[in-house]
Amino acid sequence: MELDLNILKPQEQAALRLRFLYEGAGYRKYHMGRFEEYGLYQENRRFLSSEQVITFTDLDGRLLALKPDVTLSIAKNAQPGPAECLRYYYSENVYRPNLESHTFQEISQMGVECVGTVDQDAVEQVVSLAADTLAAMGADHALELSHMGFVTGLLDAVGAPAAIRPQLLVCVRDKNAHDLQEIAGKAGLSRQGIDALRRLTSLSGEWRTVLAAAEPLALNAAMGDALTELRAVCEALEAKGKANALTLDLSLVNDIAYYNGLVIQGYLAGLPRPVLRGGRYDPLLEQFTPGARAIGFGVYLDEMERLSAPAAPVESGAPAEKVMLNVALPKGRLGDKVYNLLAGVGYGCPENYADTRKLVVENREAGIRYFLVKPSDVAIYVEHGAADIGIVGKDILAESGADVYELLDTGLGKCRMCVAGPKDFEDDPGRTLRVATKFTNIAKGYYAAQGRDIDIIHLNGSIELAPILGLSDVIVDIVETGTTLRENDLKVVTEFMPISARLIANRGSYQFKRREIDTLLGKLAEVIGK
Repeated sequence: MELDLNILKPQEQAALRLRFLYEGAGYRKYHMGRFEEYGLYQENRRFLSSEQVITFTDLDGRLLALKPDVTLSIAKNAQPGPAECLRYYYSENVYRPNLESHTFQEISQMGVECVGTVDQDAVEQVVSLAADTLAAMGADHALELSHMGFVTGLLDAVGAPAAIRPQLLVCVRDKNAHDLQEIAGKAGLSRQGIDALRRLTSLSGEWRTVLAAAEPLALNAAMGDALTELRAVCEALEAKGKANALTLDLSLVNDIAYYNGLVIQGYLAGLPRPVLRGGRYDPLLEQFTPGARAIGFGVYLDEMERLSAPAAPVESGAPAEKVMLNVALPKGRLGDKVYNLLAGVGYGCPENYADTRKLVVENREAGIRYFLVKPSDVAIYVEHGAADIGIVGKDILAESGADVYELLDTGLGKCRMCVAGPKDFEDDPGRTLRVATKFTNIAKGYYAAQGRDIDIIHLNGSIELAPILGLSDVIVDIVETGTTLRENDLKVVTEFMPISARLIANRGSYQFKRREIDTLLGKLAEVIGK
């Protein structure tokens, strides 16, 4: 009987293809046990995506952990000798907390690691394997490259204080130029420095174009070296005929404590988040083998479960199907304002959504489709890829922690997040502060930055009532005019976050619908004067 591989799930088929690919490239399989000494993760927790690890006590009294990471174990055990370059691939399950379900998740991973004497040829081989990996997974794909040396070099060149660098990096990663400008301005950076950082958020696209635009920004040797390496890698991929799906995105940054050079990221069409991640991670390997270097990537096979059935082939000569932008539009006053803004730049619909009970309205000629959702759900629809873009208040975005691009401040729905309390309120640092709010994550983050102990009281409405009845000392809430506070003998204690409606985009959608998103973005920016 002939073996039919089509009975296998997509991720199982991919695992077989990748095994043949990696072994054919000279990588040997690395197998590890399910458990590791917990001390390994405790001592190297800065290299983990989360410090939360599943632990248990073994029969001999040792504290063990279900492995949350494969690369850390390879770095510990590989021990390459002088002038030696070891090449491994792995297929393992890891156990990490899922931020969406708030439970631990078993994740199926494959990947490659190149450790020891990693020269330019080894770097180019790993990146070439990343391109082959995406192609082997059987869908349209996009390969992104960046370089941490360029980003950290720019932060050095503009004199960014160490205290605000994590915030700046988050803004760069999210393409959030408006918040980046505000943070950098408050830190006293020069206008030229702020402009350079803002330009970083838009340095993405075809690799030659990006390199040409980035060269004038190369203000020191680290930045110049980063561009030189990126050019060499891109030219090597092109010479092998593997640059058709390649882009550079210099706003692609990863953990600055982990990655120190090239950064690699890969997407499959139809998936909302990267399916491949990796890069140069010398600092981790040097913890175990001083002077050694390392580069690699991991593939998240479980993500392939989200792929729908492949589309039917398009007949030769048939007109290309119109690319539709799916927009999560918030119901209510903000949604009305946003729709009117979009309709004014050519994205209106023949059918008025306000006059129908439909939850989806579209204009195929304009290439736009609107989903009408609760404002608090906009970021969720976009993060998970059900919508390509959305418009959401900064308050909801910050509270949700959604992993999306934040492309534009529309300026609509302006208000501010405040701490408010009774008119006679005076904070007593000697006791725990009771805070009532529906924005628990925002409140926790604000007070954690001050090192202030608080008790959170989560409420869903009538927040102003809490300090009046003695339920809390203060509240954290949105203030627009302050009328409600004044009428209830309350005052604003401090303002700490300006709020307005932001245009956000799914990271995967931005790879495959970038032309359409950028066109819409450009029209909006022209109208609102950004």
